[in-house]
Amino acid sequence: MSSLVPNESSGLQEWLGYLETLHRSAIDLGLERIKGVADKLGLKLPFVKITVGGTNGKGSTCAMLEAILLAAGYKVGMYTSPHLIDFNERIRLNGDMADDGQIIRQFRVIEDARGDTTLSYFEYTTLAALMLFEEQRVDVAVLEVGLGGRLDAVNLVDTDCAVITSVDIDHTAYLGDTREKIGWEKAHIFRPGKPAICADPMPPDTILEHAKDIGADLWLFGKDFNYSGDRQQWAYGGRGQRRSGLAYPALRGANQLLNASAALAALEALRPQLVVPQQAVRIGLAQVALPGRLQILPGTPTIVLDVAHNPHAAAALGQNLDNMGYFPHTHAVVGMLNDKDMISVVAKLANRVDRWYCAGLEGPRGTSGEDLAALVRKAVQSVTGKETLEQASVELKRISEPSHDAPAGRPGVKPAARPVLNAEAVTVSSFDNPVQAFTEARKQASENDRILVFGSFSTVGPVLKELGRQVT
Repeated sequence: MSSLVPNESSGLQEWLGYLETLHRSAIDLGLERIKGVADKLGLKLPFVKITVGGTNGKGSTCAMLEAILLAAGYKVGMYTSPHLIDFNERIRLNGDMADDGQIIRQFRVIEDARGDTTLSYFEYTTLAALMLFEEQRVDVAVLEVGLGGRLDAVNLVDTDCAVITSVDIDHTAYLGDTREKIGWEKAHIFRPGKPAICADPMPPDTILEHAKDIGADLWLFGKDFNYSGDRQQWAYGGRGQRRSGLAYPALRGANQLLNASAALAALEALRPQLVVPQQAVRIGLAQVALPGRLQILPGTPTIVLDVAHNPHAAAALGQNLDNMGYFPHTHAVVGMLNDKDMISVVAKLANRVDRWYCAGLEGPRGTSGEDLAALVRKAVQSVTGKETLEQASVELKRISEPSHDAPAGRPGVKPAARPVLNAEAVTVSSFDNPVQAFTEARKQASENDRILVFGSFSTVGPVLKELGRQVT
């Protein structure tokens, strides 16, 4: 790959290829480099800034905030990562992806300003998003933290409100191997005197302690905000605001009310900077969309796509699969990065899947289909025929107690009993890439079966592209 600086005629893909060559490592946490370049660029960021971190639920919470704020009439920028198909998904203006020209224009300015300072791919693109939001004079920017919080490039921003959606085990090489260590890293997106929303019902003590130490205005789920619901509707209750008669969010999944309540708590905490009428909340929650998060495609066989890639998310995915009803067979197309807890993720779903199609992923963090298949066989042997593991999962403890009045597929519903799989009845095969694995799964599945595609953005993205479904 060439390290020559792209010229005036270079396209976005050439620029992105160039960015991958600039820094010695793809992940290099720290704020010194990006702060230095941001100072040279003279970034002012004169808009309301909402930063969203957490192990799982970040993308959903960002999407809900964006949809509600757009419905309220605000000009909104949103920055998320990673992308499923096109890089442009990461930077959105008023609900639409930024176009190539807008992004390249920011890259050129950064390249002229950075001098001898090398930036990682994520640092470079974070600056580009912030510059574009400033150029376009957005009213609000919703910014998803990439990894952790304390040393993540997004933490360059002096946020007006920080949200932590959940804390669980992931990225242990960078963040630590306990919820307390990881919570401490994430808590550093909080700012003194500013609202700090924590939607994890069992927050690590390190989050509470750091918020107290710096004087952040900490909002805790179950204390400062909450939700309730019945078959038809749900309600949000905050410190001084109640929103009742809300339809369930368009996003599927048992934890979406928790994510929605975190978004509404952030908006309540930002009054009077942001005025959001009830109708905007209704419209936003009804229209929000987020590909690759319990995305169920129409037609037969049923196809479910979910980027779940850690045990926390896999446990929630498992419960959501249970809520879907009976399928003769579940075919799972899985591809994972080698720095993930692959055996634990597979174990959360092993009693629900009887046909495994293990896909290789490219790149230094990729896992071959053969290596993944060996891990899947090990996990299946250890779990199938036994009680499922989710009772010990933090994820399920984040979901409310069962309610006889709650509708199927919504928080509080106890899933129907599943037949326990026998390891001998489970098949595991390997493939070079996700598209090959998915193609074979479609051949083998009957119209009454279910195909699950999960494990990584790098697994779900190529399958979505193969199906001709663009992310908008």
